[in-house]
Amino acid sequence: MLENALKGSPKYWGWIGVLLIVIVAGFLFYLRQVEFGLGITGMSRDVNWGFYIAQFTFLVGIAASAVMVVLPYYLHNYIVFGKITILGEFLAISSVVTCILFVTVDLGQPQRAINIILYPSPRSMLFWDMVVLIGYFLLNVVISRVTLDAEGKSISPPGWIRPVIYLSIPWAISIHTVTAFIYCGLGGRSFWLSAILAPRFLASAFASGPALLILLCLLVRKVTRFDPGKEPIQKLALIVTYAMTANVFFILLECFTTFYSGIPEHTIHFRYLFLGVAGADALTPWIWVSVVMGVAGLVLLLVPRLRENEPVLTISCLAVFISLWIDKGLSMVITGFVPSPLGEFTEYTPTIPELTISLGIYAIGALLLTGLFKIGVKVKEETNRPPVLVSKARSG
Repeated sequence: MLENALKGSPKYWGWIGVLLIVIVAGFLFYLRQVEFGLGITGMSRDVNWGFYIAQFTFLVGIAASAVMVVLPYYLHNYIVFGKITILGEFLAISSVVTCILFVTVDLGQPQRAINIILYPSPRSMLFWDMVVLIGYFLLNVVISRVTLDAEGKSISPPGWIRPVIYLSIPWAISIHTVTAFIYCGLGGRSFWLSAILAPRFLASAFASGPALLILLCLLVRKVTRFDPGKEPIQKLALIVTYAMTANVFFILLECFTTFYSGIPEHTIHFRYLFLGVAGADALTPWIWVSVVMGVAGLVLLLVPRLRENEPVLTISCLAVFISLWIDKGLSMVITGFVPSPLGEFTEYTPTIPELTISLGIYAIGALLLTGLFKIGVKVKEETNRPPVLVSKARSG
């Protein structure tokens, strides 16, 4: 099956070429970072997590969102998702790889990651984050490899894969829960000190991930002979609608609790983010763009007639995805550091090298996703039916 990723049209290889150029540019800047240090980034003594960790946080949610197609399909035998489940698993694999790369470049010296393995500390959330991410990656690799191979051969997958699939469902939820614990476990950072941070992370993940998967399914339909089908796309759109509604509700709860209580250590972060404080307002325009796009996307999704219109659905999913990327991939991390526990307002702006390295990492993820989708779509085009695993369970 791997040979399918090495075959394609000139447009396919043109896309691969663009990704490789971006990867090389990012790698060259990364070599400079390794030599010079994290001083080439916009991070400082007060803001020591920046764009890298923000992208890691966002992409963990994208990876976890694969459960939104795995759970209905494998646990409830919802055959409609048969065409797109493998695409969701491939999205999870590429997202986890990208997450790990963002953590690696944030370390400055990548060999420091070995210390987590050499000196494991069960009391450390970073240790558990490494465990759940690597475990989730391996689970998705095994599941996608075994089920896709069986589908390509038109045979039933081995029985031992079922427990592995069931294990991957709670594991998917765990990876983003542990990520939330990294933040809300820091008592000195009042912006993250919230009991609903993990549910909020999961709600945003279950909106942004399926929204991206819808956009990818529509793209696959356009550039290949494989049609994921209208019904699974519409069911995913319904999931995005519910999850985005829950996410907005959680944000409103946070705002009510913060402003009604009037505790200065909590309100100052929200005031900085939404209004700006003492001339510090770098994130204010971004968060209002996020609010407008998120509300607009949700309103479009809430109207069934508009949600069933695929051009409108495309705009809605783009709006939701961009809104949540700004919220989690930019403002969530930075706002936790501004102001500092001592009341200092040190704003953060990512530098050109930092952004180029990040683009290079995203290009690696896109390259991996392109190759995996090429393999999966080719098998789907040849078989054009759900895997035997679920079909037999349904008929029995």
